[in-house]
Amino acid sequence: MHMGFMVVSAALLVSGCTSVSMNGGLELDRPGRDGQVAEAADRTLRGDDALPVDATALHDRVLTMDTHIDIDAGYASYRLDPGVFNRAQVDLPSMRAGGLDAGFFIVYVGQGLISPMGYEEAAAIADDKYEAILRMIRAYPDQIALAVTADQVEAIHNSGKLVALIGMENSWPLGTDISNVELWADRGVRYVSITHFGNNQFGGSSNPNLAQGDPAEDPGLTDLGRELVSALNDEGVMVDISHVGKTTMMEAVALSRAPVIASHSGARSVYDHPRNLDDEQLRAIRDNGGVAQMVAFRRYIADIDPALAQAEQALAAEFGLDSQEGRAAATQATRDRFQDELRALRASMNDVTIEHLADHIDHAVAVAGIDHVGIASDFDGGGGVGGWDDATETPAVTAELIERGYSEKDIAKIWGGNLLRVMRAVEAAAAD
Repeated sequence: MHMGFMVVSAALLVSGCTSVSMNGGLELDRPGRDGQVAEAADRTLRGDDALPVDATALHDRVLTMDTHIDIDAGYASYRLDPGVFNRAQVDLPSMRAGGLDAGFFIVYVGQGLISPMGYEEAAAIADDKYEAILRMIRAYPDQIALAVTADQVEAIHNSGKLVALIGMENSWPLGTDISNVELWADRGVRYVSITHFGNNQFGGSSNPNLAQGDPAEDPGLTDLGRELVSALNDEGVMVDISHVGKTTMMEAVALSRAPVIASHSGARSVYDHPRNLDDEQLRAIRDNGGVAQMVAFRRYIADIDPALAQAEQALAAEFGLDSQEGRAAATQATRDRFQDELRALRASMNDVTIEHLADHIDHAVAVAGIDHVGIASDFDGGGGVGGWDDATETPAVTAELIERGYSEKDIAKIWGGNLLRVMRAVEAAAAD
């Protein structure tokens, strides 16, 4: 079934030259933006870089990598052109405007039936997402190129292009044939999460689907799940433990002979949500040599103000967007007006903001260490916080880190250096 689809062409892999919602309330397709970046101010750093520094200048110097950017059906087609400012939170112009240098674009499939028919359905959806990512790269080879190694990330970035990487969220589409790991590795996937919402054939989820019969207690890795971890190690693909139950996660970390990542999670000691990592898990990632990417997802990192949630629901009803039928029938102009007013509403009330994200980063650094923490947006998959609600606002994250006293060296680690180190370690483990 998979083999009819194209394996990543060497023309898409670049090393030097190339050619190639659920957000605590309401999220619809995003409106267009004016492309303005966050306003910079002079800050003072502590430690190795104890000099006054302009936030934008520092931001431009570091390599910024976002480990989780979702895409919708119809991406890179007449429905949504990533080469222009559009309604999405991430497109190529907004990445440039906000100095977001690299992103993992996600082959995401929501969990369904664990059966041959379910696997077939999941594989077809995954293939569509993969083809959409390739369409973006083929359509704009002068702007963005695919990287499958850490060296290629740096080479593409140094050439002046944006960097695309591919991650798979939920291993359900792999079915029961572990050889599919090699197929997806050949296609360019460089991380695979074991589960999503609901348990699957490989292990337990942080959010089991009790209505579908998942046990409340995480059952841990299955025999097939242990094979999956080994196969990912063999193929040089990072094991992603975001969305994974704690028992399954800890077993995967112990089993993996390479560092793991949490591609988009929060710190549970800061905000108690099943999707987040407790301190024991953060220390396990540290001891494994991995990295935990703190996610900018409102309802995962802080309480949503009930008054704001109620106001959002009222606004949706006003625009006729409070039902699935209404959302499906809405014109793009209606969606754009709604998003404009939603953003203004959130700005006027007690929204979850970039400061909450930074609280999670601070805690993860305190527990796991500066070498084991990174950043993810989960844009276009429900992610975003006040102050960083699309790619154009990315410099605001750097400004907040500067405000909190992180040095340029440490900011470079958080924004991408730590992830590149893990990628190299995973590549080395596969070569052994």
